[in-house]
Amino acid sequence: MSSANVDTILAALSRVIEPELHRDLVSLNMVRDIVVEGDAVRLTLMLTTPACPLKSEMKRSVEQAVLAVPGIKRVSVDLKSQVPTAKPVSAELLPGVRHTIAVASNKGGVGKSTVSVNLAVALSESGARVGLLDADITGPNVPMMLGTRGTPTMVGDKMGPVEAHGVKVMSIGFFLPAENKPIIWRGPLIAGAIKQFLGDVLWGELDYLVIDLPPGTSDASLSLTQLIPLSGVVIVSTPQEVALSDVAKSLGMFKSLNVPVLGLVENMSYFVCPHCGDRTDVFSHGGGQRAAESWGIPFLGEIPLDPLIRVGGDAGRPIVVDNPESPQSAAFRQLAGAVASKISVAAFEEARSVAR
Repeated sequence: MSSANVDTILAALSRVIEPELHRDLVSLNMVRDIVVEGDAVRLTLMLTTPACPLKSEMKRSVEQAVLAVPGIKRVSVDLKSQVPTAKPVSAELLPGVRHTIAVASNKGGVGKSTVSVNLAVALSESGARVGLLDADITGPNVPMMLGTRGTPTMVGDKMGPVEAHGVKVMSIGFFLPAENKPIIWRGPLIAGAIKQFLGDVLWGELDYLVIDLPPGTSDASLSLTQLIPLSGVVIVSTPQEVALSDVAKSLGMFKSLNVPVLGLVENMSYFVCPHCGDRTDVFSHGGGQRAAESWGIPFLGEIPLDPLIRVGGDAGRPIVVDNPESPQSAAFRQLAGAVASKISVAAFEEARSVAR
């Protein structure tokens, strides 16, 4: 007969340290609903994001700690998540949104929208509540890349977002009479459209709102940062030096606007031949990581160059949906985990500083 009880289990788990927050699981209130029945224990481990890249490691650590308690022979750990936030993003414009993630680049053609779409879908597939705002008003690509058509429905005086692959989506592309019709607008009109898509859309309760920005340091990026506080920005680049030199401009803009830079992701990083398996560094390689280190920002990973990513984008089937077991999908899921973890850590630190 085991003498273990809830207190002895908590004592054991108080020695398990959360690897990113660097505090024990018990003081972080991540251990819930402990039930001890003879030599068996059931409990819930409450993660700070469903996209946590370390959840398997943490589950093993909890199991090992509980099984080390004398008399305990079986343990069942139920993983759940609750995305933390110190305060709502904007009580006026986005009352139900916990975090906003901008995806930016200073030049076009680096695959920023591809990253935005697959990042949003990967976060959603992890179990998070996710929205995707296409803030590229003059070049909206998100509807095509997600395979969405039609006009959003009106609910009273609000617009209902279109849903695709588990993600709530809004884009001016839904309102264009023809796909090839140009939008020739000056800055104030672009800023007004972005404000409408923030405040006049029924986003509901979201853990993350991913915002696909247009390339450059333009009106759209400036307007967005003036309208709402961003949880952070992901900067997308390709490996060649000419692309990386442009990253410094985006980095400088967001730092001057006091927007946290979550890190740099290197897209089209390399190509692996599907026939022979040989790797080719089409646009050089490693420049993104070296640049991130020199600028003192996190390097979020490498996304390989692959025709399947392009095919999926053209067909409205993001690769994380169309080919979920591929290395390319794994790279996007790794990116989603890294981004979600950095936001959780920042939210925890902010909440702790507010509590003081």
